This record gives sequence, structure tokens and C-alpha cells, in this order.
Amino acid sequence: MPVRIQDGLPAVRTLARENVFVMTEERASHQDIRPLRILVLNLMPTKITTETQLLRVLGNTPLQVEVTFLRTKTYQSKHTDPRHLQSFYRTFDEVKDERWDGLIITGAPVETLPFGEVDYWDELVGIFEWARANVFSLFCICWAAQAALYYYYGIGKHPVDKKIFGVFPHITSDKKNKLTRNFDDVFYAPHSRHTTIDPEDVIACRRLEMLAYSQDAGLYLAASNDGRQVFVTGHAEYDGDTLQKEYERDIAAGMDMDLPVNYFTDDDPTKPPVVTWRAHADLLFSNWLNYCVYQETPYDLAQMEM
Repeated sequence: MPVRIQDGLPAVRTLARENVFVMTEERASHQDIRPLRILVLNLMPTKITTETQLLRVLGNTPLQVEVTFLRTKTYQSKHTDPRHLQSFYRTFDEVKDERWDGLIITGAPVETLPFGEVDYWDELVGIFEWARANVFSLFCICWAAQAALYYYYGIGKHPVDKKIFGVFPHITSDKKNKLTRNFDDVFYAPHSRHTTIDPEDVIACRRLEMLAYSQDAGLYLAASNDGRQVFVTGHAEYDGDTLQKEYERDIAAGMDMDLPVNYFTDDDPTKPPVVTWRAHADLLFSNWLNYCVYQETPYDLAQMEM
């Protein structure tokens, strides 16, 4: 089944070229089915790119998924045409009276700031609190995962001496959890961040389960015991060239950057990247949609319990 998105969204053309099955609202209106209602709070500066990345992985399941994009009201993006945001995004005030099967919150390039100094922190805290009763399953990526672990469980982030940048091997620490069903013992995923979460802090919290980690990149995947909160510290959704573009951007800006780990062929930035994470990215998102959302959420969202 397809991912259901608004007519005219730029991602439609890209995904159609890749044979990813998407369905516009006009066509979906003729199907007698309740799609999963997924809200995406997109905090990334490259919003159109992130839209396409997330729609790609959400569209790779047998389930029909209706995606609504959300933007912050207290902070206006400087990197996206306001007309795009006006056309395809809603604010929290416009969705807060509705119930949702799932909420995805993306990363953001603010991880070196204390949480309280982020411009939209108070608004995000309000969304975290609202999600307890109005969202069945929460899926947080990179900085958003750090922010949610801090807000819900008091687990802090820690700065690192050198940016965690590249594609790292990870160990599946709990193979029986529904989120890691069919995961390999070792799998790869991209990271790009200046802070980390200590896996021991997650292990010490009885309300959380650590599901995957990296010896070099730290915690990767954790979830609440009931599966209604999922925390991913990396970027499984990244395109094959995302880290390359980031590396070239920073080099052009005169920054002293190491090559992304395990990424370029022969560690040569003139050669193409090697994509080693796509299958597990699709598996992670499909497991979340199927086992944490579709199999558990009530058909009538008005019956959702806190």
C-alpha cells in the first residue's frame, strides 16, 4: 500500500521516479480504508530533502499511511520557502485537537546547545506532553531522541571530542523486541552529531529497553517498555549522498573535517559512497509502523487511552 500525501508536494515526483508507491489525497479519497495517521514534526533545515527521505521509508510497507507535516510556530525556518511551509505544513495549534497513530520528530542541528536554549524548546515540550494522550506511538530521530530522553526520563546528552560522523556498525542487543525483528546481529547506520547518549544511562532506566548500540557511536536504538516511545540517535532515513553533501559543505566552509567513517569507497572522497544501511532503515520503519502502530492502535482514535 502507498504512503498518502498532499497533492503537489515536491517529493511526489522524486518518489515516483524511484517507483516508490505514493498516493495523492484525491486518489486516496476513493478508497474505503482507514490509513494510519502519522504526524511529522520536521525540524531539519533541509525540509524538502527530509520530507522525501521520510516518505521513502514510510512508503515501503503494505500499510496505507497518511502523512501530515508539522512546523514550529515559535521559530521560522530560514532555509525553506515560506510558501512551501504555508502550502504543506500545519502548526501545532491546528492539530492539537486531533488524535494520531504516530508522531515522528526529526533531528535538528542544535545538539551543542543546552536544551532550554533552543528557540522552540518550550513549544517542543508542549508537544511532548500533548503526545502522551494524543499520539499512540512516538518516533524520535537524532537530536529529537536526545531531547525526548531528557524530557521523559531525565537522561542527559554528553559532548564528544570529535564529531560522530559516518556509517557505523551496530550490535543488536535485544533480538526479541518487535522493533528489531529480523535485524542482523550487526548492521550499519549513519550518524552525524556532536553529542551522545551513554548506553548505561538507558540500561539503568527500568522503563526503557536498549535495543541496539555501537562501540564507536554509542546508543543507537531504544524504546519504552510498551513500545509507544522509540528513540533513534542516528539517521537511518538518510540518502546515499547525504553525508557526502555535508562533508563537502563543511570543507568548502573551511572547516577541519575528517572523512565520514566507513562511507566513501576506499576512503577516497572522489569515489562514490557505499550505501550499507538501506535495508535496515526500511526494516526499522516498517517494524515500527506494523508492530508499534498498526497492530496496537485503536481503529477509532477517539478511544486512545493516556
